[in-house]
Amino acid sequence: MEKNTVKGSRILLIGGSAGSLEVLIKALPLLRPVLSFPVVIVLHRKSSEDKLLEDLIAAKTAVPVAEIEDKTPINPGNIYVAPSDYHLLFENNGVVGLDVSDKVNYSRPSIDVCFESAARVYGTGVTGILLSGANADGTAGLKEIHEHGGTVVVQQPATAEMPYMPQYAINSLTPDYIIPANELAAYINNL
Repeated sequence: MEKNTVKGSRILLIGGSAGSLEVLIKALPLLRPVLSFPVVIVLHRKSSEDKLLEDLIAAKTAVPVAEIEDKTPINPGNIYVAPSDYHLLFENNGVVGLDVSDKVNYSRPSIDVCFESAARVYGTGVTGILLSGANADGTAGLKEIHEHGGTVVVQQPATAEMPYMPQYAINSLTPDYIIPANELAAYINNL
C-alpha cells in the first residue's frame, strides 16, 4: 500500500463553469505572489482549448502557473489548471494523475472527480471553492470534502453570472462560507 505523504498538507481547489472565469480574472491579480499552498483550478472548458486558459491565468497573476501532465507533483506556491478533456486524480505521494474515463455531469474535467479525489488524499487540508455555473457539478465533491473535515466555500449566488451551480450546492449542504465574488481574493490571501 502506498504511503500517504500529503495528509495534513493544505491544498486549495477552485471549481467553476459558466461565469466563473470572469470571477477568477478579477481575483487572480489580487493574490499574494507567494502562497504557502498549491491552488488547483478546474473549469469546464471545450476539449479544443489547448493551453489558452493556462496562458490567460498566467497573464493575470504573479503566482507561478505550472502545467499539469500525468504524474505532476503538486507543490505549494503554484497554481495548476486542469487540462481540457482530463479528470484530475490526486495520489497519496503528492502527484496528480490524468484520467480520460467517462464525463461526469457532462464534463471532463469534472469538478466532482477532482474534489472527491483530493478530499480522500488531503483530508482536513482541503479547501474547496465552487463558483458560478449552470449544472450540478461540484456539489458531490463539496460533500466529500466536508465528510473528510475539509473546508467548503461557495460563491454567493447573487454575485454569480450563472447562479445554478452555487445555489444547488447551498441547497444540498451547509457550506462553511458563502462569499461574494469580489471577496474571493481576500479569502484566499487569508488562508
